[in-house]
Amino acid sequence: MMETGGLKVQRRPPVRKRSLSSGHSHYTPAKKKPSERVEMKITSESHNLADCPKEANTMCSGQQDYGSDDDLFGEYDSFAEDPSLLAQMDYLEEKCKQETANTLPIVTQKPQPFMTPVNLSKSTVEEEELPSQLKRNSWSTGGNSDSKHLTEDFSDDLPCSQLLCYEDANQNSDTATNTTGKSNVCNIDQVGGAYTAIAVKRRSLRDSLKNTLAGNAKAHTPQISRTMQIKETIILEEIDVAQKTVETSSEIDLGPFYGLPSKVADLIEQYRGIKKLYDWQHTCLTLESLRQRRNLIYSLPTSGGKTLVAEIVILQELLCRKKDVLMILPYVSIVQEKVRGLSSFGVELEFLIEEYAGSKGRFPPIKRRAKNSLYIATIEKGHSLVNSLIETERVSDLGLVVVDELHMLNEGSRGAILEMALTKILYASGTTQIIGMSATLNNVDELRQFLKAESYTDNFRPVELKEYVKLRDSIYEVDNKAENNFTLARLLNYKYSSNMLRIDPDHIIALVTEVIPNHSCLVFCPTKKNCENVAEMICKYLNKAYLSHREPEKKALIEDLKNTGNGTICSVLKRTIPFGIAYHHSGLTSDERKFVEEAYSRGVLCLLTCTSTLAAGVNLPARRVILRAPYVAKDFLKRAQYKQMIGRAGRAGIDSAGESILIIQEKDKEMVRELVSKPPENCHSNLLHDHGKGFQSLLLSLIGLKIGKTAEEIYQFACYTLFSVQQKNLSKEKSLWDITNESLESLATKGLVCTKLCPETEQPIFEVSKLGQATYKGSIDLSYCDMLYSDLRKGLEGLVLQSHLHLLYLVTPYDMVTHCSPDWMIYFRQFNLLDPVDQKVAGNVGVPESFLARKVSGQSVKKSAEERVVNRLYLSFILHALMKELDIWTVSTKFNMPRGFVQNLLSSSASFCSCILRFCEELDEFWAYKALLLDVTKKLSYCVKSELIPLMEVAGVLEARARQLYNAGYTTLAHLANADPQMMVKTIEHLSKRQANQIIFSAKMLLNEKAEALQEEVEELLRLPTDLPALIIETNPERN
Repeated sequence: MMETGGLKVQRRPPVRKRSLSSGHSHYTPAKKKPSERVEMKITSESHNLADCPKEANTMCSGQQDYGSDDDLFGEYDSFAEDPSLLAQMDYLEEKCKQETANTLPIVTQKPQPFMTPVNLSKSTVEEEELPSQLKRNSWSTGGNSDSKHLTEDFSDDLPCSQLLCYEDANQNSDTATNTTGKSNVCNIDQVGGAYTAIAVKRRSLRDSLKNTLAGNAKAHTPQISRTMQIKETIILEEIDVAQKTVETSSEIDLGPFYGLPSKVADLIEQYRGIKKLYDWQHTCLTLESLRQRRNLIYSLPTSGGKTLVAEIVILQELLCRKKDVLMILPYVSIVQEKVRGLSSFGVELEFLIEEYAGSKGRFPPIKRRAKNSLYIATIEKGHSLVNSLIETERVSDLGLVVVDELHMLNEGSRGAILEMALTKILYASGTTQIIGMSATLNNVDELRQFLKAESYTDNFRPVELKEYVKLRDSIYEVDNKAENNFTLARLLNYKYSSNMLRIDPDHIIALVTEVIPNHSCLVFCPTKKNCENVAEMICKYLNKAYLSHREPEKKALIEDLKNTGNGTICSVLKRTIPFGIAYHHSGLTSDERKFVEEAYSRGVLCLLTCTSTLAAGVNLPARRVILRAPYVAKDFLKRAQYKQMIGRAGRAGIDSAGESILIIQEKDKEMVRELVSKPPENCHSNLLHDHGKGFQSLLLSLIGLKIGKTAEEIYQFACYTLFSVQQKNLSKEKSLWDITNESLESLATKGLVCTKLCPETEQPIFEVSKLGQATYKGSIDLSYCDMLYSDLRKGLEGLVLQSHLHLLYLVTPYDMVTHCSPDWMIYFRQFNLLDPVDQKVAGNVGVPESFLARKVSGQSVKKSAEERVVNRLYLSFILHALMKELDIWTVSTKFNMPRGFVQNLLSSSASFCSCILRFCEELDEFWAYKALLLDVTKKLSYCVKSELIPLMEVAGVLEARARQLYNAGYTTLAHLANADPQMMVKTIEHLSKRQANQIIFSAKMLLNEKAEALQEEVEELLRLPTDLPALIIETNPERN
């Protein structure tokens, strides 16, 4: 926490406060210094100067007001600093005499004494505003002005040192005051009473000035310390510097915890268990680049605490600067986990969290007036969100964009989408800050150039990591200082029978039994099937004593898994969980994966056999990480993948060290030596991936968003991309200009853009076609946008709506078709189970019954159907069964498909359906699909009974948990938001207090978000229209 303290500057007590309007005094010398001062504190660490006022401009001109809130003579103690003042007074007096003599009659009248004492004590007379004529004109104002005010103002605004002198004189001697008063008595015998009154006033003013100067010369001037004057000057200069710093700095300090209230630190301790930040985290959070809101890339090893730094910066943006934030994460599961984890902060600190993953998310987002929003999105949804903000001219509302796993730029088409989103933010918004983080970045300089960012790197790990390589029964420590990079550490000491050695030649059982069950272990395997085989193999040779370790909790886990499958559980998990072992890969359903992860985190499961996807997903650390082989499927392991996997070794606060062991064969020794000794691969642009599809998509959206119209403007934008930074290495044969022109020609050929001549410049400009606009707004892949358009148009000719089958066929993702290999017997059986009307759907899309009959009987097909259509219809049969069965286990058994694949198909279809919906909204000819697809999207997103949908909208609540909550009486979102966590734990089986709190906070956040949206709608309805005819007439009266 940051402590405050420092120097306090006290304003000098004013002797007289004028009531004149704020402005510049005509009396003030041209070089007068500012005398406005504010009592303030200058903090030594936080530099909290947000309240420091701007320095007033003291230069005067003839057109400025004569009033001033400053002392009349500012810092000056003598009229000698401005010798022109008396000359001005003489000029004024002479002019008044002349004008008065010409305009007033001479009347003989007995002279009356007229006294104008210079009263330097606090005046009892009401202060008045200067006449408006005096404010408008210069000192040559006509004689109709009342000079009494000038005399009083003069005495009021004398310098402080003179006022102090005269106050002392008044207090000590009345005689001096009377003498001064007498010297100001003017007897005029030559002229009449009217002239006498005005002339005496003018002369008394002049005499007052002269006598005041004489009195000052004789009077004793208080001694003012020269040291104090110097100190005061220095302080004023420091305040001036601080004011300029505040003007240029964006930091707004709300409290002692890095500019945030101390409540944030309390919440981090309460919900994360973190009492103190690591040194590198403190250093990073206090970087000048963050203070000045410059873009930043920071890189540290896995488990170093990178995410917490990003979350604190996010809170600074939301709470201090009152701006929206976009956080981009690689996978849907991580988005959901982050939404659950930050919901408690959102509820406590009063900001909104909006999930953009799968089919969730509004485009454009609702514009909030009361609260700011944190958008947590996948890469694809984040890009669509940026497009919608640019289109509605709201991208400046986005104060910060945080990208986790920045190395995803290197991941094919997904990397291209991430690059597009970041480039658009860089180009369209000069105020949005970008922060990227990763554990596996190598070419940081190129990324810095791309993002116009600074960088911060550190090798910190909370737990020491020791890397080992196992070859046969020898274990070598990775040592980059050694000649061959390996140093023999030890030999395995585990007795293997010949049969056991045949089944386990890699000694996996020996390696895992050294740590389990008291410590955790992860075993990464090349394939999903290998995960299941290794888990069963380990259990086969484990001692029966492992069965008793946390036995009741294991039984509870098995019951939970049975409930998710309606009484069915995977046979492999049923055999391995009693030993504390399970597998983890994409073949599990979401419910199964969630229960397995929670059990592992609590220590109920001590070992997981998993694929490489776990390394990039949720954080599940282990005491020991074993890599079954240096391969992912048939591909040799990338260095970035290797670093991510071994980064899971070591649990902060639990283990003193983490270990990773890579099992290798002799043939892979040289490749492994390079794998463990070299840095991760460079991060390259993927805009040219898949024949330049990403670059074409980028240009299409630029034209659609009107960011660029001409080839030159589009080329200028392309210069902002990571590809332009790396173009010399990625495309040596073609220049960026050539690639841009070729991509534009390709878009024109596909009918996505068209050209026309600009009437002003007579140069060709680009515009998107209706199909092009629908394609970029729907985030449709260019590879099949024309195919989708054709299928939708053909569907309108004979759309079958007796059931959802025809619509499900239209929303089945094209990229899932290649992963499908139909079982013809099952295909034909499911076709025959359809209603006659639904069977027409197959014929309408191009799969006649005769084709299926010949396929199932093994006969040759005379008229072959298109493979893409055949496979897509088979997948739509699976979705149709899910709509009716509402049970993934039953459907996966019926179609002989892995249950994980079935659920992935379901979630992908829901996401693709939402994209098609936006696609259809841009094309009037597809108006009929709009209402139909809206309902289909919702059904695919949850695929449960309607009463469970409100509960499953809450982040982290899946079907099994929703069913438990519903049966316990929590039937609405309001029930969850207002639930008592202790009562919920007692009511719901196998629910921890932490999980209950997460559910409740997530429900509160969702309820708040819905309420805010409704309130915004109400205010919009009640708001007075700006284009109301009456208002237009009032503001434009000349139109009447």
